[in-house]
Amino acid sequence: MKRFLATLPFYFFLIFSYSALSQKNNAEIINSFSDRIFEGKGYHPISTLKWKYKTDGRIFSSPIAKNGIVYMGSEDGFLYAIEEKSGTAKWKFKTNGAIHSSPSILDNIIYFGSFDGNYYAVNTKDGKLIWKFKTGGEHWIGENGRWGMKPETQYMDDLWSFYISSPVVYKNGKSALVLFGSSDGNVYSVDAKTGNLKWKFKTNGPVHGTPVIDKNKIYIGGWDATLYALNVEFGKEIWHFATGTQMGFTGIQSSVAVSDGKVYFGAREPFFFALDAETGKQIWKYNAENSWILSSAVIRDNTVYVGTSDTYALLALDAKTGAEKYRFKVNGYVYSSPAIAGNTIYFGDFTGNFFSLDLLSNGKTSNFISTDNRKQFASSTLKNDLLDFQYAGQNDDLSFYDNNKKVMDRFYQLGSIVSSPFISNNTIYFGSADGYLYAYNLEK
Repeated sequence: MKRFLATLPFYFFLIFSYSALSQKNNAEIINSFSDRIFEGKGYHPISTLKWKYKTDGRIFSSPIAKNGIVYMGSEDGFLYAIEEKSGTAKWKFKTNGAIHSSPSILDNIIYFGSFDGNYYAVNTKDGKLIWKFKTGGEHWIGENGRWGMKPETQYMDDLWSFYISSPVVYKNGKSALVLFGSSDGNVYSVDAKTGNLKWKFKTNGPVHGTPVIDKNKIYIGGWDATLYALNVEFGKEIWHFATGTQMGFTGIQSSVAVSDGKVYFGAREPFFFALDAETGKQIWKYNAENSWILSSAVIRDNTVYVGTSDTYALLALDAKTGAEKYRFKVNGYVYSSPAIAGNTIYFGDFTGNFFSLDLLSNGKTSNFISTDNRKQFASSTLKNDLLDFQYAGQNDDLSFYDNNKKVMDRFYQLGSIVSSPFISNNTIYFGSADGYLYAYNLEK
């Protein structure tokens, strides 16, 4: 029997039915989704825990490491700088909002956004503010009576909108730009050293997607369900591609991957797309079986790897045709974007498991670790060790928004992993909804 699409509240199914980053440029690009390969080929499974660092909020931000320091944001409003060897905090920088944006680094400056409505540039050496840029305000997507939930007069934040846009640094010669989207509907380009506005581009909805730059183009999508290709220097539209807008299946949260003249990305419309990078014309699309694709894809050896929500899988797709090569099944939603090292791909799921998969095994060789919270709460939260929205609802009326929120909080208690991993010095780092940044050794 087909599993209910648990990324939508159960009530939604009473009123609807369904049918069954690896980019290279002439200019330098610095962002937290860049290629994360470390020394040595072969399979490098997860080994022992090196350390874990506790914050006072859930972690949705993805870490980045440079010069022996790993940086990440937390829902507690701090950006943390933590020593890679010891797991000891070197400094932390306070904002006035949750940090769901992932940081990027250029030279000795780290850039990130906060729900206080500002994007920041901070000195990596001492954690001192260099500049901040105020947007028109950052907020979740939401509406009264979202998706028909009750009460219809209540304003409801989208429960599956985990991120705001993460900044990307673009360096071309002596100049450098910081590019990011905003909940105010704009894509911004600011001077990397001063924070002065260079240009902005207006879309038709909040932009929580993260930019990717290839050659002279910036690619970014948002809640208007449209992917835009803009000129990186001037912000002029080159082309746009519209995805579907059916209720519950609207919006682009992932970043693109660019390879061999193609742009790859997923959306809440349950498809994964391949477009021509020059024209924006669709080459192929993959039917994700009513499953959102919020994960950003990575590409290796003509294979696209990307996570799905309700089919609980990491997909391996043929980059040329979109044909499914295989799927690796896990225990819950895969919103974490994968990272590759050697012949191994790493990613987390919403139940608090973190996986390593041998890319040469066609999904047959893998290992995983679980958060401590998952070990503690899995038996009471999961059904047969799988995420099940109705089961976790404990007979609550899921036509009410507040009951859906309670289910999500139960899932978060497992230590859900929507933070994407970063690999440095044979160590893999990822954040969890249990508030910990984890550092695990990888087998050499």
